[in-house]
Amino acid sequence: MDLRKLKTLIDLVSESNVSELEITEAEGKVRIVKTAPAQVQAYVPAAAYAPAPVAAAVPSAAAASAAPVAPSAAPEAESGHKVKSPMVGTFYRSSAPGAKPFVEIGSVVKEGDTICIIEAMKILNEIEADKSGTITQILSDNGQAVEYGQPLFVIE
Repeated sequence: MDLRKLKTLIDLVSESNVSELEITEAEGKVRIVKTAPAQVQAYVPAAAYAPAPVAAAVPSAAAASAAPVAPSAAPEAESGHKVKSPMVGTFYRSSAPGAKPFVEIGSVVKEGDTICIIEAMKILNEIEADKSGTITQILSDNGQAVEYGQPLFVIE
């Protein structure tokens, strides 16, 4: 196969949607494979990544006709002391399935009282209240996986 014919075939493959071409002739066999350009993957730290603002996705005409957002739509600052998870694990409100929960909303606790259990690596860790007060919110569900530093309860 002559060089001009080969060059023509390469140009045709590169300009078309064909990704692979194989031609067999008496004097030889030619296979042309089009590959995607090499993609460069760069490491971007999670802290440097920021999602695009939601407002940028709204067309300007729709934004002009939209009613203004009420100030009450802003998240309210939660009052009270948050008891946070000291470890990663599974959150349990009671000592055994079907048993009475350690605390409920409205329960009065003293510093050092057991308020839940977090199971980590098959070890049950009792979590104690780090402040005295009344439980006003329970922020995790029974059997839910929790992360280190995740708020579990609010005590006022």
